[in-house]
Parts: sequence; C-alpha cells; structure tokens
Amino acid sequence: MTELNGRIAVVTGASRGIGRAAALALSKAGAHVIALARTQGALEELDDEIQSGGGSATLVPVDMKDYDALDRLGAAILERWGKLDILFANAGLLGGLAPLGHYDQKIWDDVMAVNVTANWRLIRSLGPLLQASDAGRAIVVSSGAAHSCRAYWGPYSVSKAAVEALARTYAAETATTPVKVMMVNPGPLRTRMRASAMPGEDPATLKTPEELVPHIVRMASPSWTESGKLYDFPQDRVLDFNRPS
Repeated sequence: MTELNGRIAVVTGASRGIGRAAALALSKAGAHVIALARTQGALEELDDEIQSGGGSATLVPVDMKDYDALDRLGAAILERWGKLDILFANAGLLGGLAPLGHYDQKIWDDVMAVNVTANWRLIRSLGPLLQASDAGRAIVVSSGAAHSCRAYWGPYSVSKAAVEALARTYAAETATTPVKVMMVNPGPLRTRMRASAMPGEDPATLKTPEELVPHIVRMASPSWTESGKLYDFPQDRVLDFNRPS
C-alpha cells in the first residue's frame, strides 16, 4: 500500500517526456491515471507499460485546445468517480525561438491556448472535483523561462509567467480548503522539447524526467502541506513567492 492507493490522477501531455514519466510514477504509487495526449498510439504504449506494472489507466486522446472536450472530461470523472485527487498539468508548447516581432499570430495563439487557457479550462472543469477530494492536489508545470525572460523565448516565457499567476491565484482561492496547488520548474531535462530548443546540447549532460517525478509523487500525496509555491528541481527546494529568496 502507498499514499496514492485509490487516488485518481489526471496527467496532461502524458504520451512522452515529463508527462509520461509522471503517469508511470503515479501509477506505480497506486493511483489510477487518466492520461491525456493527442497521440492514440503513444497513449496505448503508456497503457501497456502501466498495466505491466500492475497499474490501471484511462486513456483520453485529446487536443488541449479542444476546450469542450476538457469540459466533458470533468463531467465523465464526476459520473464515474465523483472526485479527482490529483491534477498534473504538464502539456505545453515551446512555439519555437525567434524575436518577438517575428512570430506568426497562429504560433503565439497556439502557445497561449495550450500553456495558459487550457490550464484555466482544466481548473474550471476539474476544480469542483478536486474540492470533492479529501486532499486534492494540483501541480502545474512552469519553467525558469517565466523569470529569466531570455531573448527569443517570448511566447513560452510569457505563457509560463501567466500560468504561474494562474496557479498562485487558484492557490489563494483554495487556501481554506483541502486543495493544495504547486508549481514546478523542472529545469533543463532530457526531453524532446529541450532538444528542439537546444539542438547542439549533449543530452547526456542533462537529468531525466524519471529523476524529477519522485518529487511529483511527493507533491501529489495527501501528506503534502505546501500551497501557492514553486518547487525548483535544479535547486531541490520550494520557493515561496511571498518571502525573499
């Protein structure tokens, strides 16, 4: 038995990278994983691995810009389980690297739609279900780009700053409830997104998503007590926005 036995967890962007590693880790810890991603085949491969480890999953092939589908997800979870214990909001787009004035409108809109608006729609759809849990946990993936604001990372940096504001607001609004809301800065990890952003980088020098996800499991557990803060994986510390660093 583990702390997550019988818990229900939604994981977005679950087909690869951090999302896939988190889905596997949450399943191994005892949670039933509701895995969201666009690619049916990759979800089926994830399901095979979860089942081989003795876990269980529900697969939801969905584009995060299909907001009506996110609303239907909340209704389906309510009907089947009546609650949600864990939301791991991981899906995101980089949008490429370019000067701010060089981005096409569609790229800007897509990054904001997936990285920001979809997470707001998830909170709107799944928030009441997290409130129905005795220990609802929402974990939102951010990035150091939200604070460094490096040249040519404009849409991604802006979107991650916005998603941190979204998560902090949600944490404030749930402060008197059992729901805890955390942000995570994974830092540079060995993922496809990182490779596209830094094509000349040696991936062997980077940590892996599998090294991060034990901390995700810890934050997803009922024993976790922090809220409205950011777990910085490179520093292995929780940062409080209301206190000097």
